[in-house]
Amino acid sequence: MRHARCLLFANLWFAACAGTPWMPHVPRSATLPRAAPEEAAWFKFPDALPADGRHELPSATAAAIQLAMDDFRPRHVRLPGNASPVEVCLNQRQSYDVRTSPMPEGILLVRFSVSPGACMQEGPVTDMGATYAVDTRAWRILAVQQP
Repeated sequence: MRHARCLLFANLWFAACAGTPWMPHVPRSATLPRAAPEEAAWFKFPDALPADGRHELPSATAAAIQLAMDDFRPRHVRLPGNASPVEVCLNQRQSYDVRTSPMPEGILLVRFSVSPGACMQEGPVTDMGATYAVDTRAWRILAVQQP
């Protein structure tokens, strides 16, 4: 019985790793959109990141933004087929600008607001943003404030 469990574990382990290069610091996910290798072949990385337009975020800020965004606009949400173009736009992560502000005790405020010019319609788009209080010590969402 012990041998069977080891074999089962080994098969599951190898199946999970099949087709994915071993990179412990960069997990691969089948759910993230990726260009086909032949489509991406033309792209060449520069030797260094260009200074023009470069932004640097501390790692805790980047992680807090991702944690809040995963709650604010989860990737797995699918809109009904009759959703309006504005509803579709407001459901897209790229429609939002992000501001962060540190607070005492390792709290980071993360504010999402509709990007100017996004989700065009007749009249102003109601602010569909939110502000998150993220505890960067325990990596949890403390509170959410909606307009």
